[in-house]
Amino acid sequence: MPRWKELPSELPEKDLQLLIQLRRLKDRSGLGLTGLAAKTGYSRSSWERYLNGKQPVPRAAVEELARACGADPTRLLVLHEVAAEANARTEAAEPGTAHATAHDDGSAGRAEETAAEAETAEEAAPPENEEPGEPRSPSRPRRAVPLWWAVGGGLVAMAAAFGAGLLLAPDDGDSGSVPAAVVYAPGRTYECADDRKDGAAYAGHSLTREALVDLNGNGRDVVEVQCLLRKQGFEPGEIDGLYGVRTKEEVRKFQARRGLVSDGIVGPDTWGELRR
Repeated sequence: MPRWKELPSELPEKDLQLLIQLRRLKDRSGLGLTGLAAKTGYSRSSWERYLNGKQPVPRAAVEELARACGADPTRLLVLHEVAAEANARTEAAEPGTAHATAHDDGSAGRAEETAAEAETAEEAAPPENEEPGEPRSPSRPRRAVPLWWAVGGGLVAMAAAFGAGLLLAPDDGDSGSVPAAVVYAPGRTYECADDRKDGAAYAGHSLTREALVDLNGNGRDVVEVQCLLRKQGFEPGEIDGLYGVRTKEEVRKFQARRGLVSDGIVGPDTWGELRR
């Protein structure tokens, strides 16, 4: 499977989480960018831009990707909504500094229609460096939203997500039914359990044995990697769930010692060794 490019460091945290989940779902499906283009209304180059953080991912594209991969889009759409609300609050607090997004949720009831109209208009006059007729991110104008409305909408979305059990972890479901009292949050550290489940080492945060974890990743899968590295005698630094340069370097050392490909990317083979 081709290696993903590192996501731009300037992307907001919520956008990073969304892109990580979209990448993970695509990888699980076995679809390449060409296959994804064949199953959706977006071209290969559009998906390359979206999934590498070069261009904001439209809400409609999130839904199409999920359905093309055979997954329920609800959770991804919640992440998309949360990212949109976070960007709206940032823009309201600091005009002109928020990350440009296409996270409009279409609350006026015209999201899908507006997206289709924007796609059609862009196909009629594509830029010189793009394939003719290629669907691209809808460049819809952002509607002005009062700050209290944006904040209230964000809280409602988060409350609904909690009620449905959608935001218990930023991973994609392979972590199993791991109990979690709080949503993963950057900026704090986590304890490591010394346990085993189904004969495999388990640090209390994720049961996955397949999730792809790479630089700029974050969440409970990363916490699990950091804990298991420490248990194996490697030192990833703080157990904070952020897959930074130090954690990646320790993964490389661990892979080299176990005779694996030393690329610093945690995949099924590396999980298997970490959980020994």
